[in-house]
Amino acid sequence: MASAPDGEEPDVEEGQARAVRVVSVDAGVAGGRVDKVLADLLPEMSRARVQALIAQGHVSHEGVAVADASAKALPGDYSLEVPPPVDAEPKAEAIPLRVLFEDAHLIVIDKPAGMAVHPAPGSQSGTLVNALLSHCGASLSGIGGVARPGIVHRIDKDTSGVIVVAKTDAAHQGLSALFAAHDIDRLYVALTRGSPRNSHGKIEGAIARSTSDRKKMALVKTGGRHAVTHYRVEKVFGPADKPLAARVACRLETGRTHQIRVHLASVGAPCLGDPTYGSGPPAEKVRTALAEAGLARQALHAAVLGFVHPVTGETLRFESPLPPDMGDLQARLERL
Repeated sequence: MASAPDGEEPDVEEGQARAVRVVSVDAGVAGGRVDKVLADLLPEMSRARVQALIAQGHVSHEGVAVADASAKALPGDYSLEVPPPVDAEPKAEAIPLRVLFEDAHLIVIDKPAGMAVHPAPGSQSGTLVNALLSHCGASLSGIGGVARPGIVHRIDKDTSGVIVVAKTDAAHQGLSALFAAHDIDRLYVALTRGSPRNSHGKIEGAIARSTSDRKKMALVKTGGRHAVTHYRVEKVFGPADKPLAARVACRLETGRTHQIRVHLASVGAPCLGDPTYGSGPPAEKVRTALAEAGLARQALHAAVLGFVHPVTGETLRFESPLPPDMGDLQARLERL
């Protein structure tokens, strides 16, 4: 069973040289599925590989990103950016971990901001997987493959908080089933620019990779993956009638890449410090608080993770307090 993405980490990193393949599609083959057409024209590349490149935003037609592998191929030139290969087997690294729970079947970690979950171009060392290989040895589940052993879900490199990793295949399969059934309690805390208009509600909208910027996800009217976030405004900062910032609790019903960040931005309350979805500067007092707190990432923290242990049947629930940078920022916002 494939690892279920938790909605927080991009599949690729920036800053690495990529090989670019350009292929021309003529009218004779246009009209077929674009993934199949491109794979047929590039015999050294499997259809699954083409699909992955499309999903990661690495395929474009005449300068416009291809968002759907099942779309019809159009006549003209397609460009495929092929990222450099990642080491087949990550190396164990003795990186300290904050372990919240561990048994023979799984391990729960409070991940710090700045740590990628698994190796990828641009982040091939210092990841959670590198640390787990040292901590757990060869006991991680092999279902995720050598690059992602035990990884069942993900959170952004620059999002902090609780994540569970499988140590056995049985645990991996059971956890994956829980995520697929949305039978996991996942609560995130965000500090936002302004506040959502309503004190609580549900944000619903399909998410896909942006056709204009492959590093971003976006709400789409057609295609994409169904996504639902339930939110509640816990505190507002600044004038009550026009808050400058807010603390918002977000409970995931689904888990898509960048889901919370995209959904909060869509209601006019992006995470503070978010370089991708921030869409405009906060008020001057909030900017000062950000600078004084030294927050250098999106203000988003995976605060709660709860589930039924897939092997023992025990009900587990883990909580992580706000890390120092977000805690400091909240304290400064409370003085606005």
